[in-house]
Amino acid sequence: MRAEERGKLVLAVNSGSSSLKFGLFIEKNGDEAALFSGEASGIGRPDGKLKIVDAAGGAVFSDGHSSGTQAEALESILGQLRSHGVDAIAAVGHRVVHGGPHLRQHQRITDDVLVTLKAAVHFAPLHIPASVALIEKCRQLLPHAEQFACFDTAFHATMPETSARYALPEELYDKGVQRYGFHGLSYESILHRMRSTLPLRVVCAHLGSGASLVALRDGRSVDTSMGLTPTGGIPMATRVGDLDPGVLLFLMRTEGMDANALEATVNHRSGLGALSGGENDMQKLQSAMQNGDQRAALAIHIFAGAVRKFIGAYAAELGGLDMLIFTGGIGEHSEFVRNLICEGLEFLGIAPGQKGATSRVITMTSEEEVQIARHARRLMADSKN
Repeated sequence: MRAEERGKLVLAVNSGSSSLKFGLFIEKNGDEAALFSGEASGIGRPDGKLKIVDAAGGAVFSDGHSSGTQAEALESILGQLRSHGVDAIAAVGHRVVHGGPHLRQHQRITDDVLVTLKAAVHFAPLHIPASVALIEKCRQLLPHAEQFACFDTAFHATMPETSARYALPEELYDKGVQRYGFHGLSYESILHRMRSTLPLRVVCAHLGSGASLVALRDGRSVDTSMGLTPTGGIPMATRVGDLDPGVLLFLMRTEGMDANALEATVNHRSGLGALSGGENDMQKLQSAMQNGDQRAALAIHIFAGAVRKFIGAYAAELGGLDMLIFTGGIGEHSEFVRNLICEGLEFLGIAPGQKGATSRVITMTSEEEVQIARHARRLMADSKN
């Protein structure tokens, strides 16, 4: 690594359910430039892989690599970076899906912040323990680097109370039972690139194995589909999405399900996989649908219909719609699903297959890692002042 690249390196860590994405950034021309990036996928499975590319996109490491936990995957990533001359990381930015009611701003990780995060575990029991373990491992492996938490919920703190409140007793709201919203770093990365070209009334749909939509007025979140947890909203790969709460009561009474069984059902045994009979990958579902699989077709149409309903509702909430943005793995790569979603939205000036400079439907790549790096570097500079 050249001497000029040994300055203040920022490592962005983006943990998923079975993957760990990362980017190592330097500041260049007023923004973040990636020196290395990559992903450890299949964590906890014997078919795991680790891939690392350099600034030009060339592979510097690509091999089967089984990691039992995200912490082990991080250790492997840091080992590979060290072998390529990375020896001084100044800061680490962590994507944290949920910080509970008391952590709604990107901030430096202190012992007190970790205590508060651990106390919020019931708001996201599938996500917070993994985030805490990763932060603690990173503190151990990089003791001299400053650590920063970047919360997916922070972006939605601008939502008015009319969007954030559930129709539940006030004492539950006071305990933090409200709509938080997620995928905030993804939405932030898109707004950063749109800047002055962003129109007033926008709906952005982050569609992947986890999926949500946000209504934006003048670049600020005013409503979003996910709620207290990332389980709500539209049906996802294995998550149920919005559900009549009476269904949960029914399952408790008739199936004897406790909280753990309900959690497994709504987070891991539902969504596209439940509708299709087992398959939850959208690309494979499309292939099955083309071969006449009716259950795959049902799953795709229910997914597209749910997205379409939210777009229509948000257009009503915004008083119109100037632009629809698709992002996420499905949103970016499946023209078929995008067109299916847009069917019936002609009354909003949106039509399937819209393309070109004047189109009101666009696709953009989510850049969560670079957005994490931006926040980490800003917070690092603030801490020095």
